Amino acid sequence: MSACVPTRHNRTSRSSRPPRASGVKRPHSPPPPRGGRFRIAGADLSASITVFLLAVPMSLGLAVAMDAPLEAGLISAAIGGIVAGLLGGTPLQVSGPSAGLTVVTAELIQIYGWRTTCAITIGAGLLQILLGSLRAARSALAVSPAIVHGTLAGIGVAIALAQLHIVLGGSPQSSAVANALALPDQLGRVSPAAPLIGTLTITVLILWPRAPGRFGRAVRRIPAALAAVVTATAVAAIAAPGIARVDLPSWRSHALPEMPHGPVLALATAVFTVMLVASLESLLAAVAVDKLSADRAAAQTAARPEAHSTPPTPAAPPLALALPSGTSAPATPLALPARRSDLDRELRAQGIANTLSGLVGGLAVSGGAVRSSANVRAGATGRASTVLHGVWVLLATGLLVTVLEWIPLAALAALVMMVGIQMVSFAHIRNVHKHREFLVYGATITGVVLFGVLKGVVIGIAVAVTVALHRLARTRITVTDQGGRHLVVVRGQLTFLAVPRLSRTLGQLPQGGDAVVELDGFFMDHAAYEAIQGWSTAQTAHGGRVVFTGRSGGRIAEPASAAHSCCRPWTPWRNHHCHDEPGRTPEASHDLGTGPGPVHDPGPGRGRGLGKRSTGTGRIRRAANTRSTGSTGSTGTTGSTGSSDRSDPTDRSADRPADLAESQDMTTDSPGNAPTPAPAPEAPRLVGGNRLISGLSSFQRNTAPLVRDELARLAVEGQRPSQLFITCADSRLVTSMITASGPGDLFTVRNIGNLVPLPDAESGDHSVGAAIEYAVDVLKVESITICGHSGCGAMQALLGGEPDREAPPTSLWRWLRHGLPSLERMASRHHAWARISGRLPTDALEQLCLTNVVQQLDHLRAHESVARRLAEDTIQLHGMYFHVGEAQAYLLTEGASSGLELDEVFDRVDPGDAPGSGELERTGV
Repeated sequence: MSACVPTRHNRTSRSSRPPRASGVKRPHSPPPPRGGRFRIAGADLSASITVFLLAVPMSLGLAVAMDAPLEAGLISAAIGGIVAGLLGGTPLQVSGPSAGLTVVTAELIQIYGWRTTCAITIGAGLLQILLGSLRAARSALAVSPAIVHGTLAGIGVAIALAQLHIVLGGSPQSSAVANALALPDQLGRVSPAAPLIGTLTITVLILWPRAPGRFGRAVRRIPAALAAVVTATAVAAIAAPGIARVDLPSWRSHALPEMPHGPVLALATAVFTVMLVASLESLLAAVAVDKLSADRAAAQTAARPEAHSTPPTPAAPPLALALPSGTSAPATPLALPARRSDLDRELRAQGIANTLSGLVGGLAVSGGAVRSSANVRAGATGRASTVLHGVWVLLATGLLVTVLEWIPLAALAALVMMVGIQMVSFAHIRNVHKHREFLVYGATITGVVLFGVLKGVVIGIAVAVTVALHRLARTRITVTDQGGRHLVVVRGQLTFLAVPRLSRTLGQLPQGGDAVVELDGFFMDHAAYEAIQGWSTAQTAHGGRVVFTGRSGGRIAEPASAAHSCCRPWTPWRNHHCHDEPGRTPEASHDLGTGPGPVHDPGPGRGRGLGKRSTGTGRIRRAANTRSTGSTGSTGTTGSTGSSDRSDPTDRSADRPADLAESQDMTTDSPGNAPTPAPAPEAPRLVGGNRLISGLSSFQRNTAPLVRDELARLAVEGQRPSQLFITCADSRLVTSMITASGPGDLFTVRNIGNLVPLPDAESGDHSVGAAIEYAVDVLKVESITICGHSGCGAMQALLGGEPDREAPPTSLWRWLRHGLPSLERMASRHHAWARISGRLPTDALEQLCLTNVVQQLDHLRAHESVARRLAEDTIQLHGMYFHVGEAQAYLLTEGASSGLELDEVFDRVDPGDAPGSGELERTGV
């Protein structure tokens, strides 16, 4: 094997791995065998009572909203809890009557009657079972979130309009539009009793969770929905004895399904609509339950920091309340997120529950976010909670009929109206607006409200496809005359749709003239490539010069050969062990068979080239420069740094060691005569002074010749870094590598834990403050980045707690005290927890590493020089997190970096991301 291939140092022997019988679950392995006994924990029992008290008024209210038999709501709640709870793939999810199907079911009852609606529910359940067996559940989540949330929001608007009529003492109309048009007339004949009871219910719903003090903590154990309904019932019994109340008919008159009657196509559409809405609501609720479970696990771990320093005892596992029933406790003291749901199993269980509910005359069933979140927050540990809640509902149906008939209909209508209002989530609106999908969201809401659920979804899909095609086809082409040279800027994707305008614009340029073509997009199809390639060839044939660049003006480089990818693009770090073997150097050890393949390298600078803009752009540049430049286009081949383009004083990527090392590889090796070194015996690894001397010698031999001119220029001109980079002293962080920087780019400050002491701290550290002041006031840096990383030892020490106060404080602990505010911030309820986009932090250590970055940014703003530059809007602050094991960088969102009260989310930096207007623009590459 070539010495150029990095060596893996596996410090974990096979003997140290847990045996299969140890009960420790390996990654991607099946779960350990469970006992056949249905276990009921004390936490599940108490949580089931909480959910039961919430489910009863909710089920009755939804039945009233659908104009269905009231006992049907209780039947579906019992079946959803017992059947879906036992068979589902999300143990903590609670199923019952579907709020999302309120409008659909009400319309079906009006058109076909109750018994045919039950048959439609059976058909929808059978279709769910089929789709779950075909493992199509995950595919349902591929629908645009803007369409899904727009559908639920439209349903919520329709629910709120319908229930408002009942709150006002009237009856709802057949559609949302009719309810809106009839509202003025309803306001003109309002009876006082129902609106007052409805208003009281809404007031209790809003204020109950916000009750202050010790009394508030005590009463919040009771669900707000139950408190509101009980309060309204008690007041109505005294003040309005004649108000309309719940009327539960005798079970002898309960209607069962019948064979459906009506047009086959209309019935099939109804079945599909019920299946679609119920499935999407259940799957979205399952994903939400996963997030809530993971949040709870992380909160329990953070609440017990001593769990990180001492192993858990068998009697008290660190995640006893977060593990599903029958699941083995983790062997590690750090809490891991709960296992993700089996969505296909969940879909099958929902189908079985809907089939049984329709057979016995119940409403359609789906997983509910309200009931499920209450179940998780009540401390449920497994499926026993949701099953027991169904049992309690079943018992209440037979034993509490007299009590339930005291409930005013206005109270239930107000409860359901609030559920509908909450389905219009402002958080979802902000997200779709941020991702430029608000048009799809708004079109879906409008379609659902005006035309119904299924037609609204179709409208949303049509608008989403139209928007996508518009973005794909939208290409702006501008031409600017720069005194004898034309600048052609192409913004957008180059497809065949843009070829006519592109060819017409390029054809208007003078033949044989010089041109710079700036391609600002990430996609070019074959038709566009051929058009540009043909024009470029014709221009160069007439003596012209054509240069293709990316957005920042950097030239698009020729794709690198696989033969030279071994030491690209981060030489000399990748082969920093090459000099451990005597007589072997990186340049002499290239093995053409071991490289990872062709890699297009846009250069380690800022905005070099087009990233993944395919190999066609490299061929364009080669064709354009064959006659005009007489070079291959690789950086560093001219041998003169002074002649390189310096139009951007901050972009020194053309002279950086990685690019220069690439050109060195190209001049010393060639595919035709690349040497194949014979295997050499392993040599002992160099340590201590020998490693230092060997490394310095390797630098003088291999790297110094490539950077000498650049360093000589910097020695004369002085340093002009654009960034101050504050990071940890951890040896695994190579700042110049992860930021693709070269000499003179970063002014770096490294310390234990990437801490920034407050300027007025008692034991303030003057070295960090002095570096900040020098970088901001003297060097005039444009940005400051605070970079944390995974597995930080300083954060782990903080989690371990303070040392013995009687012992003399060490220098290390005196320094770590500057990180105590980060620990306090993580435990505080006044600050949102920092999160990583797409996933939750894996444990309390990662949570503290993320929180520490946010807290140190606050410390940084307290420095006078930084505060002054921020007020002048001449400097930017950035938070960064680097996951060492994944080699993945994350950037704190712009609002949180600026100190605004927004969600503190670290967004993943992908290879296709390019700097946009203050935030990362996802290019989709």
